[in-house]
Amino acid sequence: MTSKRSRTTDNDYEQAIQLYAPLFKRPEPLSAVRCYNRDSPVVVFAHGAGAPSSSEWMIRWKNLLENALNAVEVITFDYPYINGRRKAAPKPEKLVGFHSDIVRKAAAKYPEHPLILAGKSLGSRVSCIVAAESDIEVSAVVCLGYPLKATNGVIRDEPLLQLTVPIMFVQGGNDSFCPLQSLEAVRKKLKAINALHVIENGDHSFQIAKKNLELTGMTHEEAEGRAVEAVAMFVSQITSEKVIDEAIVSVHE
Repeated sequence: MTSKRSRTTDNDYEQAIQLYAPLFKRPEPLSAVRCYNRDSPVVVFAHGAGAPSSSEWMIRWKNLLENALNAVEVITFDYPYINGRRKAAPKPEKLVGFHSDIVRKAAAKYPEHPLILAGKSLGSRVSCIVAAESDIEVSAVVCLGYPLKATNGVIRDEPLLQLTVPIMFVQGGNDSFCPLQSLEAVRKKLKAINALHVIENGDHSFQIAKKNLELTGMTHEEAEGRAVEAVAMFVSQITSEKVIDEAIVSVHE
């Protein structure tokens, strides 16, 4: 009898486990829990001329921005030419309409959140044009490797000079597409609040030669981490309506 009751109890227990198991879920790690507020921005992040939004660089920086800014969403997309037969990027002005449509959809999806436009190289230039010409309320623009200097040596500062929204530059110290001296001269002419973070010895994509990393005792991940922290601080000051004491801010790491 005891054996029978024991088997029955065991069977009931097993049936209960099978019945209720789907209701018991392992809790997510605390690091995976995200808490948003009205200052949490939505970011529209545009790629550069030569690589789509699915590139390793774009995916890495999308994650960096999402975490550092506590963004409700970082929206990436591909300009139409990147998936077509055309290999070279068209002039930035021809990408503005498509880019603006993406931005408008993001603003409509998150109407109560600050709107940040970010871009890599070409994408940063188009972001500046959209922010200046669009009727959408943009909180700030983040330029990751702004291509200030054309291959023919011409300084392309027109989109920057039209901006009235705050703008943050992250530039490699060795970026031939954006000599720091030229950028400093342009920044002095800007109407908008602006800031600069320099990744010392970084190139156009923030890559740093191994010998230079060894000299600084810093890893590449740490260099990019400091850069995105600077971006987060700038965006936080803008979106929380804190007053930035100086219109021009520079940080070298």
